[in-house]
Amino acid sequence: MKGLLVERSVPRFAAARLVSSITGSGTSAGVGPLRLTDVEAPALPGPGWYRVRPLLAGICGSDLATLDGRSSRYFEDIVSFPFVPGHEVVGVVEEAYAAPDSSDAPRALHGPALAPGTRVVVEPVLGCIARGIDPPCASCAEGRVGGCQRIAFGHIAPGLQIGFCADTGGGWSQAGLVAHGVQLHPVPEALSDDDAVMIEPTACAVHAALAAGVEPGDTVAVLGGGTVGLTTTAALRQLATPGTLLVGAKYGHQRELAGELGADLAVSPEQLTRAVRRRSRSLTSSGHLSGGADIVVDCVGSAESISQSLAMVRPRGRVVLVGMPGKTSLDLASLWHREVSLVGAYAYGCERSGAADRRTFDIAMEVVAAAQLGRLVSARYPLERFEEAVSHAGAAGRRGATKIVFEMHPRSPKGPAS
Repeated sequence: MKGLLVERSVPRFAAARLVSSITGSGTSAGVGPLRLTDVEAPALPGPGWYRVRPLLAGICGSDLATLDGRSSRYFEDIVSFPFVPGHEVVGVVEEAYAAPDSSDAPRALHGPALAPGTRVVVEPVLGCIARGIDPPCASCAEGRVGGCQRIAFGHIAPGLQIGFCADTGGGWSQAGLVAHGVQLHPVPEALSDDDAVMIEPTACAVHAALAAGVEPGDTVAVLGGGTVGLTTTAALRQLATPGTLLVGAKYGHQRELAGELGADLAVSPEQLTRAVRRRSRSLTSSGHLSGGADIVVDCVGSAESISQSLAMVRPRGRVVLVGMPGKTSLDLASLWHREVSLVGAYAYGCERSGAADRRTFDIAMEVVAAAQLGRLVSARYPLERFEEAVSHAGAAGRRGATKIVFEMHPRSPKGPAS
């Protein structure tokens, strides 16, 4: 069956970086390390594992960074080649190696028994349970798989997630992928496939929104209007009680969607600092606001966006990095002087919700349903048109789109758009 494969090739990664730097993100798929080829279905690693046939698989910003040759070298030891990309996946269970562990351990440590034909979304992080590591690390034991300390160890190849691991396959393949039961979540019938493929990115947004520590009445600024920024806006509105929610988005359709998803005001990124200044009644000194937003959520992750975030957060405020950053050069004098907290928000696991812990994906399904986030899926492509698909994803904002996905097995009249 056909699949898209990323191979370790220094010349191709270098070529991708050069082309993308000249012509823009996503334009290097034809010269980079990604190729369409025949792939075999990955083997089921052991008990508790399932084979999943993808239906839709999203193209994420981290995928684009990899294909553009711009991923941080930090990831080199926690990725294994060759790998099939695709970690935003809705699919159908095809077979199981064996029934999942039936012990009385908390649900965070095992998955439900899944019958063939069950529609599922994939929680791609490859934590200790999937890797067969017993006892699990402290993070996994608490259900915080995003903080797993063993992602390069165990009985499967290194890989922080499905879609970056040579042994598991990924969503960009007709041959399917394998996942442990702990990584699979049945999809409610009420959610469409478009809704379902948005659950994984929304889970990232849920984790970030809850990690931000928003207090009732806080002024919160979100920088970025792509998939991450819009899902984070929805999650903040659904799960927190900000006094004012401001969004900086580059394109008009992004600002319109941000307003529909709960922003009190959506402006261009260059106007966001001014909007925060007016809301906080701040003065400006040394390029920074004297007051500022209580919390800034950076959904871009560039040196420019982080600098802007630090410039518009109040003293002792918090900047939350949700967009994946790389190697950057920053002046951190204001962070030190103003005692600002700069924190990362990666992936998901379990979240404190009221008096109990809940799986992030369970909360994300509720946010997707309430905010109708399936509408963010702008176009579907077959694998054979992968160069068009990746190019569209890289230019999504400029082309009036948000989420671009691959469709492995067409099931509905909504076809690919160019």
